Amino acid sequence: MQIGVAQLNQVVGDLSANAQAILAAAAEGERAGARLVVTPELSLCGYPPEDLLLRPAFVDACARELSSLADRVTGTTLIVGFPERDAGKCYNALAVVRDGRVAQVYRKQQLPNYTVFDEERYFEAGRAPCVVDVDGLNCGLIVCEDVWFPHSSRQAKEAGAQLIVVANGSPYHTRQQALRRAQVADRARETGLPFVYVNRVGGQDELVFDGASFVTDSTGEIVQQLPAWHECVAIVKVENGMPKAVRGALDDRLEYHVYEALVLGVRDYVGKNHFPGVLLGLSGGVDSALTLAIAVDALGRDRVRAVMMPSHYNAPISLDDARTMAGMLGVRYD
Repeated sequence: MQIGVAQLNQVVGDLSANAQAILAAAAEGERAGARLVVTPELSLCGYPPEDLLLRPAFVDACARELSSLADRVTGTTLIVGFPERDAGKCYNALAVVRDGRVAQVYRKQQLPNYTVFDEERYFEAGRAPCVVDVDGLNCGLIVCEDVWFPHSSRQAKEAGAQLIVVANGSPYHTRQQALRRAQVADRARETGLPFVYVNRVGGQDELVFDGASFVTDSTGEIVQQLPAWHECVAIVKVENGMPKAVRGALDDRLEYHVYEALVLGVRDYVGKNHFPGVLLGLSGGVDSALTLAIAVDALGRDRVRAVMMPSHYNAPISLDDARTMAGMLGVRYD
């Protein structure tokens, strides 16, 4: 059996475009032989939707878009993250889409409410496990924060899961990749089950998601590593309930990941807000030089304009260095 891991970059609130991207990933996975395709947490509406969730019309629109999407899914089983409203309560949920309908729903049980997360403001916690039979393999579903605690994984195993899929919206910070791997390894050893960890990629306001999805065996060892900072659909091959090992590893240089986070954050902030480009002050110093390099790598030189604001504090060398930097990167300089 093969599982498609869809590491996607969605736009908060752009339901139609997000649905099209999900369907395209499902089709790509199906062409490669995937019987199950998994998308990230809240993949339909984008993450984090924040106060959009307080608008009933928005949650209703998500339900309509999910129904429309489900009508077009017939050849594979697709996992879609969405906000579910039921009996006046809202849940951070996963839809199991197959045969043109939503066949099952899992509701996230652990709701983070610290640092950048405030999910208790919007969601109720789920209680029940969800196990999906895909070609004879029982796949347990959990969401992001659920994997940081033993309960949901243990509950899924007790419900018959042979492999656990985790849909995530886990933002990047300099220690996060190692922390994720450690938590998933703990859950794998506790349950004796392999894990498929599916994360989103992209920038959303002050958050940047690095992707870096991965697969572990039942001992917690990583057997397949997806790239960071790029969208992709990867295929996980499962034989006799265990994922096959695939060669590959993340770049271990901290500077590389920090720079890629800055570039992706700028690119998506400008692009998702439909800004035509950026204007930056170039002083000739190190700080503005780095800012210029990030902007050009993120947007291309044609969308970056540098200016020097002259004053009696500017030394001639600053003006000369600023002009040299702009010339090296090919940006307009005033």
